[in-house]
Amino acid sequence: MRTAIHPVSRPVVFRDRAAGFALLTRSTLDSQRAVEWEDGHTYPVVDVEISSASHPFYTGTSRVVDTAGRVERFERRYGGAAARR
Repeated sequence: MRTAIHPVSRPVVFRDRAAGFALLTRSTLDSQRAVEWEDGHTYPVVDVEISSASHPFYTGTSRVVDTAGRVERFERRYGGAAARR
């Protein structure tokens, strides 16, 4: 097998700020930001929008997502052609 072709795997904290949930696991992702974990060590942190703590499938709750910007961008791009059909 060839050596030195795989990315480096290191401990990384994935944090869901909306739910206040954090998970320490191994990943190849790297981040310039760091956070101190419960064990006293400092690890790189990656912020995610949705995790199992905030996903509607796992929590049974729905989340309001602001789609006004997307709709306005669609209308600007296509000039309301979809509404005229």
